[in-house]
Amino acid sequence: MPDIKNAWNNSSKIAHSRQKNKVQDSRLKIGRYNNLSIESRSDYGLYLSVDEERILLPNKYVPDNFNLGDTIKVFVYTDSEDRLVATTLKPAGIVGDFVFLKAKDIASFGTFMEWGLEKDLLVPKNEQQDTMVPGKKYLTKICLDSETQRVYGTTQISVNCDKNINGLKVGQQVDLIIHSITKIGIMAVINNQYFGMLYLNETYQDLSIGDSCTGYIMRLREDKKIDLTLKKPGYLSVKGSAQQIVTILKKADGFIPCHDKSSPEEIKKIFSMSKKEFKRAVGGLYKKGILELKKNGINLKQ
Repeated sequence: MPDIKNAWNNSSKIAHSRQKNKVQDSRLKIGRYNNLSIESRSDYGLYLSVDEERILLPNKYVPDNFNLGDTIKVFVYTDSEDRLVATTLKPAGIVGDFVFLKAKDIASFGTFMEWGLEKDLLVPKNEQQDTMVPGKKYLTKICLDSETQRVYGTTQISVNCDKNINGLKVGQQVDLIIHSITKIGIMAVINNQYFGMLYLNETYQDLSIGDSCTGYIMRLREDKKIDLTLKKPGYLSVKGSAQQIVTILKKADGFIPCHDKSSPEEIKKIFSMSKKEFKRAVGGLYKKGILELKKNGINLKQ
């Protein structure tokens, strides 16, 4: 069970003020992986050092073979008493990452999430987008409180994404994490940094919350919002769509009873693309002599 006594009470900020002054100029990265030097051994574990900071690596995480002076890679965060501690366990993510985590325990001040460490990740009540339910997974951004040096989570995703989109360009390939599905579109985190939307009427691939996929920047709007697509915009997408058609035809022994008179629903079901995209890609393959157009379908030339 989480240590409720020590979780996010205002009095602990006083204790943190000294710690903050010690680590703010240090090379130590709280909520991230650090390569630290083994300074000494104690009854409780190994003391690791960086600059003037000493951090305990508890006995349960101490490797079988080590020498004083060796460097070891550890994840650093604060324990239930707000002391810096190191672990060789690998959490689901580090500060700045967006990850899907399962809600474990609910308290009046927040929700504790499973993230692979003994101390669960707290999503404070004021950092929750909606009421959270135990056992359900939520897209969570891992953050660091600069005042307390505590690692915490937030499910308020869009407001915690970068609004400076100057580094993006139309047609750019990006990595997407599906956040939610609305009546208008599919909301996604872009490159672990930005927030954008795939329009439902332009998306021909089945996607679920939590899925990761590749997408492309379709539009960068004046209001700083980002429109996405799963295919390269414009004629740039023909190459990928054409290859997809060829692959599906090969699996079907070279013939599929699908043509320009087929319904958009049938084309979407077979090829996962719009009818417009299908006709454009088929036209390109026909001009290259790769396939034949028949009254009852398309045929791959041998």
